[in-house]
Amino acid sequence: MTSQAHPLPEVAPAGLEAASQGYRRLLARRFWLLAILVVLLLFAVLIDLTTGPSGMGLGMLIDGMLHPEHLAVTDRIIIWNVRLPYALMAVLVGCALSLAGAEMQAILNNPLASPFTLGVSSAAALGASLVIVFPVSVSWLSGNAAVSLSAFVFACASVFLLQAMSRLRGAGVESLVLFGIALVFSCNALVALLQLVATEDVLQQLVFWSLGSVARANWDKLGILALVLVIVMPMSFAASSRMTLLRMGEDRAQSFGIDVRRLRLFSLLRISLLSATAVAFVGTIGFIGLVGPHIARILVGEDQRFLLPASAIVGALLLSLSSIASKLIMPGVIVPVGIVTALVGVPIFVVLVFKRGRQL
Repeated sequence: MTSQAHPLPEVAPAGLEAASQGYRRLLARRFWLLAILVVLLLFAVLIDLTTGPSGMGLGMLIDGMLHPEHLAVTDRIIIWNVRLPYALMAVLVGCALSLAGAEMQAILNNPLASPFTLGVSSAAALGASLVIVFPVSVSWLSGNAAVSLSAFVFACASVFLLQAMSRLRGAGVESLVLFGIALVFSCNALVALLQLVATEDVLQQLVFWSLGSVARANWDKLGILALVLVIVMPMSFAASSRMTLLRMGEDRAQSFGIDVRRLRLFSLLRISLLSATAVAFVGTIGFIGLVGPHIARILVGEDQRFLLPASAIVGALLLSLSSIASKLIMPGVIVPVGIVTALVGVPIFVVLVFKRGRQL
């Protein structure tokens, strides 16, 4: 018996060392993938900056950014008031929506969850439509600011409704998903009703807002959205390990001492800030919050420590590429980026529905 038991102390350390080396290789691979995604994002931003009807090249663009006094007034306006805000807004909005989608999929354990599919974007569209059709006359609040503020309030309210539903007795994750789908249809119906009573000029504003466009970007909005990301992202990354355990099941997460209700509450608060701010500034841009996390999951796996940052980078990359495409589809015309994301996102969404439909 002792001769049979003797090899075990020698075999176990070897197995542990092999497992440790495999884990280190896996971590290194994931870090390299994140670095590659960052490099791709930087290239996409440079291409986005140099794409446009003015025909301004990369050399002139860089010189204009480093030495604005060398440029004519028109070129300076194009760089600092148009191209830079547009390109940076695409990055920040894509990052915010995809990170919000990744968190929502984690806490609801549903691959089809996102701010777009669960009613957050639709609620924001309803809030904006109300102010566009029935303008608010306040001396300290401009018309555009009122539209953004109303969209933000309604988007946050939709997330709080989801949170309230989660506290009802017997309301599981499936109930939240169904409630979100019902919220989408309800908000869309109310927006359609507002379009029916709107005048022709107001109707054009409603349609343009609902399409989603980074053309609304300015430095004030960029500053607000960047501040939200700086505040929210560290909180999301700090909760990544607990969300990984939650993805293994509520019972297992609770067995490790995790307060699942508290985790969901704070995650929904972060989701509301990210998605509401993004949608309030650029309008409804669909499928980034759905597709971005799935692409990131294919690349880095289910570990939320890597999935959350990868989702943020992939979302920024996707929307930056969509911004480039929006300027190339019709020469001389900037197509609303929401149209581009919908054209790309709908086929992927259909594939996900057929692939994961049995799990819903």
